[in-house]
Amino acid sequence: MISLDKTDGLWTVTIDRPDKANSLTEPMLTELADIAESADEARALILTGTGKVFSAGADLEAAKAGLATSSAWERLSSAITGLRGLTIAALNGTVAGGSMGMVLACDLRVAVPTAKAFYPVMKLGFLPQPSDPGRLVRLVGPSRARMILMAGQKVDAETALAWGLFDRIAEPEELIATAHALAADTLAADPVHAATIKGMCRV
Repeated sequence: MISLDKTDGLWTVTIDRPDKANSLTEPMLTELADIAESADEARALILTGTGKVFSAGADLEAAKAGLATSSAWERLSSAITGLRGLTIAALNGTVAGGSMGMVLACDLRVAVPTAKAFYPVMKLGFLPQPSDPGRLVRLVGPSRARMILMAGQKVDAETALAWGLFDRIAEPEELIATAHALAADTLAADPVHAATIKGMCRV
C-alpha cells in the first residue's frame, strides 16, 4: 500500500489505499518512516497518493489501538525535514489529521483545486505531533495556525495558497508534472550545492 519509485535521483513515494481514503495503518506509517530515513541519496523526494484523498491520517481502527499518538508520526516528519534534497508534497486531494505532519515537513506543497487541509486535534482530544504547530506557525502565522488547530477549520486550496500553506495549485492531470518541474533544478544541480542552499533557507 506504499510504493516507491527511484528514477535518476528522484524518489516518488505513493500512498495507495484509495478505498480507505489512504488512511495509514501502523505498518504503512512505519514503512513511510523507513523510506524517509533511507532517502539520503535522493536528490528530490515527492510524496503523493492515489484516488481523491492524499491521506485521512490514521486508520480508524488503528487509531483506536493507539496509532493516533504513536511516535512514528514524528519519526516520519523529522526524517523528511532532515533530508538534504528537495521534498515536495504533491497533494492529489485532502490531507487530514496526522498526515498533516509529513506534509508540513516537506519543503514545498502542491495541491489539486479540490484539496482541503484540516487537523482536528481539538475535536478528537489528541495533541498534535510535537513539531507540527511550530512548522504550521512558520508557514501561516500564529492566528491562522490556531484557526486550524484550535478552531478546527477546514482550509480549502485557494485559502491555503493565500495563507502560504500550499505553494502551488495544479489540475489533477498536471499535479505530478508540476512537482517534477519544481524539482528539476535541484535534480540537475550538484547535491552538495543543493543541500547548501537548502540549509541557507532554513528558519
